[in-house]
Amino acid sequence: MSSAETPRYIVVEGPIGVGKTSLCRRLADHLGAETLLEQAEENPFLERFYQNPRHTALPTQLFFLFQRVRQLQELRQSDMFAAPTRVADFLMDKDRLFAQITLDDDEFRLYEQVFSSLTLDAPRPDLVIYLQAPVPTLAERVHKRGRKYERLIETAYLQKLSDAYTRYFYYYNESPLLIVNAADIDLVNNQQDFELLLERIKQIRSGRHYFNPVPFPDRRSG
Repeated sequence: MSSAETPRYIVVEGPIGVGKTSLCRRLADHLGAETLLEQAEENPFLERFYQNPRHTALPTQLFFLFQRVRQLQELRQSDMFAAPTRVADFLMDKDRLFAQITLDDDEFRLYEQVFSSLTLDAPRPDLVIYLQAPVPTLAERVHKRGRKYERLIETAYLQKLSDAYTRYFYYYNESPLLIVNAADIDLVNNQQDFELLLERIKQIRSGRHYFNPVPFPDRRSG
């Protein structure tokens, strides 16, 4: 993919366990790009949230909100035109999406006031790649990667999150959007799958697009 065909700011999004951070790193490595990644392990409230969501939802969300705002402010302050391509594994609106399913009404009203005062100048991606997979697949992948703070994630929470993402991207029109069925393909370890994705990205200039390839019979990486 030539530099002329490469979006300058790419965001890979999707629910927990879908593989967005791994794809983000794979794309950045291929493109010689910088990454802008969530730092979930820095959130001191996250493990307590999974243990008792009701008691720690608000501080968990506010920590993520301030963290993401800081990251995007640093991005805006850099020279977006002189800098290399950047690949991120989050949209700013992701934080609000999580807040809607974790906070009660009073907490969410407070959160909304903070969110609206902090995110007015968030940069707009040149391309958003939205990864989808069924909830059992998400649960299996979360379990397989074995992160301590994720061990208490419940399937019901993954279902709410997956549904929230589906609703959000149904209406999304802020940037060119590529919706990817990531259930049966391996965009990180299978070279054929990854090259197909790159070809699809090359074709996108605007609008909504879908990537739902037939899985190769041989799933070996190459």
